[in-house]
Amino acid sequence: MTNVTNYSELESQRLAPYAAKSAETRGRKHDEAEHPFRTPFQRDRDRIIHSHAFRRLEYKTQVFVYHEGDHYRTRLTHTIEVAQISRTIARALGLNEDLAEAIALAHDLGHPPFGHTGEDALNHLMEGFGGFEHNSQSLRIVEELERKYPGFNGLNLTFEVREGIIKHSSEHDRPGMNQEYEKGLSSCLEAQIVDIADEIAYNNHDMDDGLSSEMLEPGQMDEVELWREHFQDVKRHFPNEDFKVLKSQTIIRIINAQVTDLVATIGSIIEEEGIGSLEAVRKRKGNIATFSLGMEAKNRELKRFLKDNLYSHHRVVRMADKARRILRNLFSVYLREPKLLPPKTAVSMAKYGVERTICDYMAGMTDRFALDEYKKLFDPYEKV
Repeated sequence: MTNVTNYSELESQRLAPYAAKSAETRGRKHDEAEHPFRTPFQRDRDRIIHSHAFRRLEYKTQVFVYHEGDHYRTRLTHTIEVAQISRTIARALGLNEDLAEAIALAHDLGHPPFGHTGEDALNHLMEGFGGFEHNSQSLRIVEELERKYPGFNGLNLTFEVREGIIKHSSEHDRPGMNQEYEKGLSSCLEAQIVDIADEIAYNNHDMDDGLSSEMLEPGQMDEVELWREHFQDVKRHFPNEDFKVLKSQTIIRIINAQVTDLVATIGSIIEEEGIGSLEAVRKRKGNIATFSLGMEAKNRELKRFLKDNLYSHHRVVRMADKARRILRNLFSVYLREPKLLPPKTAVSMAKYGVERTICDYMAGMTDRFALDEYKKLFDPYEKV
């Protein structure tokens, strides 16, 4: 059997010099014995998958609320797609796939119900009480709120995974951190590729879901260069296929083009700058994980298109407005009468305060639970 020591030796031989090695982890906050045949990053991945917060992602909104259709992405399917893309990129660059996967699987644990609308609503409701930001909440979950092990709260993940969570950044995210996570330094390259994989995944699956929902029309997509060039190529090769197949093949090609561009760009930066260690990655000013200038311009155009045509669609706006009212009313009624919360929250209130406990409780809700809770508390005919 290959034990952890053997695996660590294999990592040193197999992984690139700038990769994060499991044998060199900065470790956990609470001491634990090593597992005989799983590395620290593999254990982190498994702990995340078995957490309560991970399971709840199944019924949390990406763009479409869960009851709008069975084929739209949820936070869980999005997370799986990000993990898959991250592993592909990590493998191509000789990085630590297990670390990249663990960070990817944890990157959205702190998202509340109803997507970014829910995050904005909770942040507004928590004004004056520390606010709300989903990266910070993800870290709070793995460091404090999950309760599965004797002697400490949280999942006791390695420093590298926790740092990847709090430094996760995209157009939607506003990462914040304390000195423990070295604000002035870059994340490891495994964490950086998760940030880009997240963007690749949500841009492309939002296109896919937008077209499936008919909120986006096929003719509109010609405005987007990435779509136009790949769709035309697919149509030329498969002229007799229906649009569903052409759409899928186009999105597959766009993802492949973006991943290929990212891998090539990272490789070029590493070679040109002579980056030969994890320390060099962390001390570099600015992330190494970036698209080429040409792909970045195309990606910005795609994001603008989705913002103008999908995220601003009247159906999405109507659901977002409904979500804000649901969360605002739930927060208000819990704050007025905290005994409406489950009895187990009394301990949390004494420790964290009423407002933060309410926020934690609501952030952990799935879309389905939030809608059901709203009906129970506000519909007089609904059983409580």
